[in-house]
Amino acid sequence: MTERSENEMKEETEDPLTAAERKADENLNMAKRIQADFDNYRKRTQKENEEFRKFAAETLISDILSVMDDLERALSHAPENDDLTIGVDGIRNNLMKILVSRGVSEIRTDGKFDPNIHEALCAGPGEEDNDITEVFQKGYRIGDRVLRYAKVKVTKKGTKEGEQKCQG
Repeated sequence: MTERSENEMKEETEDPLTAAERKADENLNMAKRIQADFDNYRKRTQKENEEFRKFAAETLISDILSVMDDLERALSHAPENDDLTIGVDGIRNNLMKILVSRGVSEIRTDGKFDPNIHEALCAGPGEEDNDITEVFQKGYRIGDRVLRYAKVKVTKKGTKEGEQKCQG
């Protein structure tokens, strides 16, 4: 005598309708699992694609921010009402409009130092600690994510007039 599996013996003792219903339930459960696996795969690949596009956009935006810095430096040394200065300022404004339309915003530097969005390069004298007194490079964020930290000078109590503590 050969050994038969439990399922084979069970199938022989079940009536055909019950066996067919059980088999249909198994197939339905398998189809549901396959569908759920496919949905999870689709969602995962969609999220990966969105992350890739976002990363690619952030890299391009960071490169554009370097050009914005160059334009601002040029404008800071140019005569105010010169036609060339007005043209360069228009280009800078148009670039900023494009960046704003993509969710980029400038990080505020008119208050207290926040290590989550600012990078302190120097500390000088002041009435209170951590007031921002000078901006070396503007910072930008896209949504809640920091693209580039604002590089600033902050106040430090106990620092003497004319004394300055700087990094690097």
